[in-house]
Order: sequence, then structure tokens, then C-alpha cells
Amino acid sequence: MQHIVEDASTLGAQWQKARKSGANGDCVEFAQVGDRVAVRHSKAPTGPALIFTASEIAAWVDGARAGEFDSYTREA
Repeated sequence: MQHIVEDASTLGAQWQKARKSGANGDCVEFAQVGDRVAVRHSKAPTGPALIFTASEIAAWVDGARAGEFDSYTREA
């Protein structure tokens, strides 16, 4: 499977976003696609999706829990 799908809607996936996502649509959505995980922007359901392995997603989640990406959530 390729790492980028140009139109995420072609995956036929059931997308899920975080419960804490705001009503403004600024969130990412995840979907199981076979043995991979697809990620897309909720405001662009027909836009591109990135495809990751389960271990890649697990590494990201571990880093997020550890605060490794906190600097990206601060306003400039």
C-alpha cells in the first residue's frame, strides 16, 4: 500500500475523530485500512490521507503522551 492516498474518500473507511475535537472542524481523523492506519484532515474528506503502520502510529501516540510534540500546539 502506498503512503499517500490522494482522495481519502476512495478508501471506503470508517473515520473517527477525537471526542475533544471542536465544532470548528480543526481535527484529524483516523481510520483502519487493512493492517494500516489512515490519517486525514476532517475539513477535507476528499483530500489526501497519509497511511501508517500500526507501529508507526503507536510510536507517535507514545511521543504525544510523553509531551514530545507539545511545542507544536503553542500559538506563535
